[in-house]
Amino acid sequence: MPLNIVFMGTPDFAVPCLSRILEDGHRVSGVFTQPDKPVGRHQVLTPPPVKELALERGLSVYQPAKLRDGTALEILRGLNPDLVVVVAYGRILPRDILDCPRLGCVNVHGSILPKYRGAAPIQWTVLNGDDTAGVTTMFMAEELDAGDTILTMTTPVRENETSGELYDRLAPLGANCLSRTLEMFARGEDVPRVPQDGSRMSLAPMLEKSMGELDFTGSATALHNRIRGLNPWPCAWTTVGGKRLKVLRSVVAERLGSQGKPGEVLSHPGGEFVVACGQGALVLLEVQLEGKKAMPGAVYLGGTHGLTGQQLGR
Repeated sequence: MPLNIVFMGTPDFAVPCLSRILEDGHRVSGVFTQPDKPVGRHQVLTPPPVKELALERGLSVYQPAKLRDGTALEILRGLNPDLVVVVAYGRILPRDILDCPRLGCVNVHGSILPKYRGAAPIQWTVLNGDDTAGVTTMFMAEELDAGDTILTMTTPVRENETSGELYDRLAPLGANCLSRTLEMFARGEDVPRVPQDGSRMSLAPMLEKSMGELDFTGSATALHNRIRGLNPWPCAWTTVGGKRLKVLRSVVAERLGSQGKPGEVLSHPGGEFVVACGQGALVLLEVQLEGKKAMPGAVYLGGTHGLTGQQLGR
């Protein structure tokens, strides 16, 4: 039997889930999303991706500024959903909303719970150099990402994959995981409820711009994970001649040991932009000098006289 669902989500990560709910034949009686926000240099008021899809499909959209003043609860009661589905909504639901739908509130989370709880699980998966990523559906609780889990799907993390690339792969995987979860509800099956082991939990807080500066005294592997984990935002960076140089992509130089001081640009017969680290060395594949366009590291190195032998960073 199709379910009557209220969907709560905001960014592009949530779009495949909303689309899949509709494809599976469920009724979406309302969509809650964050208010439109100014975007770009000219601060153009822009709707969230979820709102764009909802309006395209003729769905009712609600953008309450607050969830605790009773307005959202009144709307929700009027929609009378069987289930509320939450995907990257960006707000913590109060107890009265969690208790409102007949079957509860289900969340799609971008990690193998309880591994990462918080706002940036995908980015921290890459930053920490994990081999496996995944998505989990769970019953929501008042404590952040601590509810009983229902279903988990996993995928290997590719060797040089950025968090942005992993994000794009996990979004449709989340839609598949949600589809199978809703199928259990719709068929009236006993839906699994697996309590999380809080002792295995790690926090995955929002990223900050201050995380971007590279410290080349670290190992090449750790720096490589930081570069790909901070791509596309806030981006890793170092300095060259007092100017900021973003490092967008890299690989660990497997055959090179620490042949120079940390941060030193090494001579390489292939013309690659190789930098010594505390342990090993790193090849900077794509860089962007402030005020310039992104370019291959080898091209930047070839066009910058006297950089070999110099030291990057402050």
